[in-house]
Amino acid sequence: MLDYVGLEGDLSEEERMVRDTAREFVEKEIKPDIGQHWIDGTFPKDIITKLGELGFYAPNLEGYGLPGVSEKAYGLLMQELEAGDSGLRSMASVQGALVMYPLHAFGSEEQKEKWLPDLGMGEAVGCFGLTEPNHGSDPSSMETYAEKDGDEYVLNGNKTWITNSPIADVAIVWGRDRSDDETPVRGFVVPTETDGVTTNKIDEKLSLRASITGEISLNNARIPEENVLPGVRGMKGPLSCLTQARYGIAWGAIGAARDCFETAREYATDREQFGGPIARFQLQQQKLAEMATQITLAQLLAHRLADLKERGEMTPQHVSMAKRNNVRMARDQSRIAREMLGGNGIVADYSPMRHMANLETVYTYEGTHDIHTLVLGQDLTGIAAFE
Repeated sequence: MLDYVGLEGDLSEEERMVRDTAREFVEKEIKPDIGQHWIDGTFPKDIITKLGELGFYAPNLEGYGLPGVSEKAYGLLMQELEAGDSGLRSMASVQGALVMYPLHAFGSEEQKEKWLPDLGMGEAVGCFGLTEPNHGSDPSSMETYAEKDGDEYVLNGNKTWITNSPIADVAIVWGRDRSDDETPVRGFVVPTETDGVTTNKIDEKLSLRASITGEISLNNARIPEENVLPGVRGMKGPLSCLTQARYGIAWGAIGAARDCFETAREYATDREQFGGPIARFQLQQQKLAEMATQITLAQLLAHRLADLKERGEMTPQHVSMAKRNNVRMARDQSRIAREMLGGNGIVADYSPMRHMANLETVYTYEGTHDIHTLVLGQDLTGIAAFE
């Protein structure tokens, strides 16, 4: 696998084990069937508990049966999962960074003990309700609200583009607490079996097809007061979760790009035209050289980000740069890999066009490319272009 400047030579034994375990799992359990799942628009639900048994949900958290591996090990895991498919990494990323992380960081002890062990083992599935039909890039304008009624909260609103929602057992829903004069954004732990909660599936996607995406509709859904996340108020809650998820995406996109590169390199050395392999042509070598260079630069950025995160020095702006750069890189290089495969590049037997289509979603979700550009612009100039 491409590691041109030997970054993985410095991995710890634990990090190598996580990488190798994930790589083997993807090769044996995911790659043989993922093309058909993508065509059918299905997620291989039988692997949900397998991922849990391997400790792939929020392994960088500690306690409650979670392994507490390094941030670099977590990044390597996301890289290997997305080398299989972005939908696979999205499943693990949402479960870990957007559901388990807020419970771990902001939940009560009772909430943690109730949900974290089952979520960690894949015995329960979670989803994260932030995006709304009218509020994507501006989540602070959310319309979902909760009102106190005795010892319960009553929730109303709609969330959309929610990974896992149609199969989720619990949703972390963000809404405004109208019972407080300041109407702060609060996090609510909402079992999806609650009366008034529906989670319709979104069909006919042309990207990220091997992922289950849906909505969360809340119509006078009642939850007990103890289901409010007590440890956070305001947009810090959901935004801190997104920082965790975007960190994983910055690593995951490298996996998709690397899989495209490896597929294109193997094809170029095997495919013969005009009396020999097409890899002998200068045009093909230029494409491979550029792909390898861009992937290597993204790897350097991801490894540096992991070091900063481990030391507690990583900022959301650092993550914006890495997510923005690495996803754009993967999006661009997947197209070049597809090009190298010629006509064979448009069939599901080869991964680049599937990755290419998936990356259009990754380019948009968890903060669009344009919004991350403006986040960096504000950090560099001190002027907010989106206010």
